[in-house]
Amino acid sequence: MFDQAYKGKRVWLSGHTGFKGAWLAEWLLSLGAHVHGYALPPDSAQPLFGGLSLGPRLESEFADIRDAAAVRRSIADYQPDFVFHLAAQPLVRLSYEIPTETMATNVMGTVHVLDALRDLRQPCAAVMVTSDKCYQNLETGRPHEEADPMGGRDPYSASKGMAELAVASYQRSFFDANHPVRVASARAGNVIGGGDLAADRIVPDILRARAAGRTLAIRNPSATRPWQHVLEPLSGYLWIGACLASPSRACVPAEVASGYNFGPRTEAVRTVGELVAAFARVWPDLRIETGPAGPHEAARLSLSIAKAERVLGWQPVWDFQHTVERTASWYEQLSSLEASKADIAAYVAAARSQNLTWAS
Repeated sequence: MFDQAYKGKRVWLSGHTGFKGAWLAEWLLSLGAHVHGYALPPDSAQPLFGGLSLGPRLESEFADIRDAAAVRRSIADYQPDFVFHLAAQPLVRLSYEIPTETMATNVMGTVHVLDALRDLRQPCAAVMVTSDKCYQNLETGRPHEEADPMGGRDPYSASKGMAELAVASYQRSFFDANHPVRVASARAGNVIGGGDLAADRIVPDILRARAAGRTLAIRNPSATRPWQHVLEPLSGYLWIGACLASPSRACVPAEVASGYNFGPRTEAVRTVGELVAAFARVWPDLRIETGPAGPHEAARLSLSIAKAERVLGWQPVWDFQHTVERTASWYEQLSSLEASKADIAAYVAAARSQNLTWAS
């Protein structure tokens, strides 16, 4: 996979105790990478880090991405071959309660990583992960393309748009052809998958309601989102990293160091109500009702993935129904580690059957 780009390489991964970060850490370890994680200590609301037994299998540095000196020291000491920056305050509704912390984490945290990368004097491929909510969303229904204006009405979305502007600024100002560091950004759709128990996310809300035997109240059932399994964008992040490290790989070299959308096919752009109904078909004991609306969240959101297809040869692998079924099945397993390994193996096998370049 990924042309063996990660075997024996040093990877600095921020946010490795979170949902997506833990999945990415597991995949990197399976690829033979040496992983140094930088994140806040594991939260009880996100037990995947412990469930995957990541603690003994990688280096963990528990520190705050808002600490510029700590980030600079960590990257300088580790001298990574690859950097994946995922650490973030990831929740829209929480950003209304803690806007300052959200901005400091998502904007300045990104700047701290970028600034630390300026000092490296060896080749390094860096993937800065933001969000599909980074765009100025006028809710026209047109899928967002990478060249669309950055924006965001709520503090979370605005912070992700600002993070993208920071990445673009550093790319143009510092990481030119003479610098050994190459940087790209990644904007993913709404991810689901095994191991997520964070507050204020739809699949964890489904799990908690089902476990408690209570009715699930859906606050915005008609809101549409580009739903995808967590492994979909992670495959994109890993392939960007491999292409940045060696532009001769099967990519379009001149365009690799830029921003990319990773989302599903159009058939998976569904309403929240449709997603919950799909889980209800798998778990018939799930009871549903419409709950009170919360603070403003976009009603429509979708992504164009044409650039990732053209430049990287990347495509989504699993359709909407299979994504729901794999997610539900994960939570029925006894071992988080074995369930995650099985999902990665099944995902790679499906990618190979579709002749995707990264999986060959």
